[in-house]
Amino acid sequence: MNQVIGSGINRKDGRAKVTGTATYAAEHQIPGLVHGYLVTASIAHGQITNIDTQTAEQASGVIAVFTHNNRPQICKPTNNFMASKIYEARLPLSDNQIHYAGQIIGLVVADTFEQARHAAHLVKVEYATQEPIVVAKNGTFQEAISMFGQKMQFEKGNCATGMTDAIAKIEATYITSTEMHAAMEPHAIIAHWQDADTLTIYEPSQWVIGSQRTYAELFGLPAEKVRIITPFIGGAFGCKAFPWPHAILCTAAARQLQYPLKLVLSRRQVTANAGHRSETEQKIRLGANGDGSLTAIEHTAKSCTSPVDVFAEPCTGITSAMYAAPNLGIEQEIAVMNVGTPTFMRAPGENPGMWALESAMDELAWELKIDPVELRLKNETKEHQHQCLPFSAKHFAECLRVGAEQFGWQDRPQQVRSLTRDGKLIGWGMAASTFPAFRGSASVTVRLLADSTAEILTSGNDMGTGAYTVVAATAAEGLGLPVEQIRVKLGDSLLPNGGMAGGSQMSATLVPAVMAACKEVLKTAQATTAQEAFAALRESGEATLEATASAAPGGEGKKWAFQSWGAHFCEVGIDEEIGRLQVTRWVSVMNIGQVINAKTAASQIRGAVIMGIGHALMEECHFDPNIGYPVVYDFATYHFPTHADIPRIQVTFVGEPDLNFNPAGVRGVGEIGITGVSAAIANAIYHATGKRIRDLPITPDKLL
Repeated sequence: MNQVIGSGINRKDGRAKVTGTATYAAEHQIPGLVHGYLVTASIAHGQITNIDTQTAEQASGVIAVFTHNNRPQICKPTNNFMASKIYEARLPLSDNQIHYAGQIIGLVVADTFEQARHAAHLVKVEYATQEPIVVAKNGTFQEAISMFGQKMQFEKGNCATGMTDAIAKIEATYITSTEMHAAMEPHAIIAHWQDADTLTIYEPSQWVIGSQRTYAELFGLPAEKVRIITPFIGGAFGCKAFPWPHAILCTAAARQLQYPLKLVLSRRQVTANAGHRSETEQKIRLGANGDGSLTAIEHTAKSCTSPVDVFAEPCTGITSAMYAAPNLGIEQEIAVMNVGTPTFMRAPGENPGMWALESAMDELAWELKIDPVELRLKNETKEHQHQCLPFSAKHFAECLRVGAEQFGWQDRPQQVRSLTRDGKLIGWGMAASTFPAFRGSASVTVRLLADSTAEILTSGNDMGTGAYTVVAATAAEGLGLPVEQIRVKLGDSLLPNGGMAGGSQMSATLVPAVMAACKEVLKTAQATTAQEAFAALRESGEATLEATASAAPGGEGKKWAFQSWGAHFCEVGIDEEIGRLQVTRWVSVMNIGQVINAKTAASQIRGAVIMGIGHALMEECHFDPNIGYPVVYDFATYHFPTHADIPRIQVTFVGEPDLNFNPAGVRGVGEIGITGVSAAIANAIYHATGKRIRDLPITPDKLL
């Protein structure tokens, strides 16, 4: 077999994306297409007392105006992961109640986008307003019960005793701001009913089979009557896994009108209606002996949700996986605010959770006068303390040691404000990185064609993370073919169920299924390589030969805890006079099991680090206290990094395939890279300036 897995091959979808031939949701061309535009609430809390659509209905090109008074028919779905899932439990236009600013209160349908947008602004709405809660401290916090099936309260030993016995103690509160996903592709949908009971949807969906089931429930259809098409996604990060209210309403309106209907959200509508990462407030208490051994870890967190659904940013979920302590306690609270529903965003929980924990570990290292790397090595846990399972294929210590060597960490001065360069203070910082390893079930069809090419078919998605390339590389190795002779088709619910592109699980889900399908098609052809199969195919006169195989998790989750690990090392330069900070050097070392494609895997880490730099230094969204709208509403007002903000990011992978996890030994890579980034930067800032900053983002005013 040719050695493809582990090498660095070019993206299979790269040319289509840079030449513009990749087709995104809003770009599909359908005869007779009409356009929708949303009408949204201008208050954050209250009721609609009157909504006048007469002028809008009479505007040029308008086909229909929908409000709560004439909402098209929608069924209530089961709304759980196993059967169906929507982002907001409240269905669109359910009643006259307003729960957050920007909530959908109407939909205008017209012949053109411009006509629909114009008419939407002609709808006149009168409200009875109530005082909204748009500032977290004004909300009432209550216990958050569980997230992702894991309880958010956990205690081992006695933290009070552990803190009393400690020689060194750290207690601090760490803050993160509301973050927006800011994907390049705005949320969009085309809903096309071929007749009353056959539906095709073009929508950026991270899980087309899940969306198929959900839309089927929403509209009372058998799943096979719904087709979801998502060949490409222009960024998602968690906010395109399930249908949002705009998509549900668009589909309902399209059925009633019997027109194919396109709806594209404006940037402002995306910020208000399509999710965000909740702000968080986390308190960490660490106790340790004089030699650095932890005696207690206590982690409590607060986040916010909306009145129309519950989403708790699970910051404490990672704590019991990181460092061993005889006394460990985690707890999380959540408050309802009059804002749109928060949702999954790259490393949900792990990213803000590691910001707090890794900042606190650095503070403890300084308190004990112990090197931060050594403190982490000393307290590494061999088991997941919540799950009570040993970790499989863990190389966290190797990540720390290799990263320290590559960065030159041994030369780090042990005093703050001790490094300068060109009139700037220089600081070095580091932090650990981690993310759980998830895997779903998948089926894949491999089709051999008489022209000596192969097609790999599965509904799994590529939301920009490189799934097309990973699938092609796996198939090339399994069939003994050059990658150029492999075609991959993804993102269509007509194809075999390929699982969900979320939770960093797409590669771990698809790769074993691709391997199995390649073996099966060669077995069917009674061949050892695809070249032998092609010869047999041409002799038989058949056009194709295909086989389908599946792969799924077994009982390994009862024996092992699966996790990926890493370490970040960075250098910052700070001009204190003007509060200007520049990240000048970065090293990341990761242990993710088998690396399928070195090029795209490293790219994923770099992209995650860049996103983490934005989280640390720039990204924040506040809500207008008067009207409740996000004060950021486009790419100009929401700040995130550009090329000038980012240094060269050196990425190295260590460890071996995690064959306890799946037959390929592959774990995910999409999310781990962002975890720990903000802490590494804040820790470097402390080394440079002696100033400990615990509130993100770290803007220039905090550095002056």
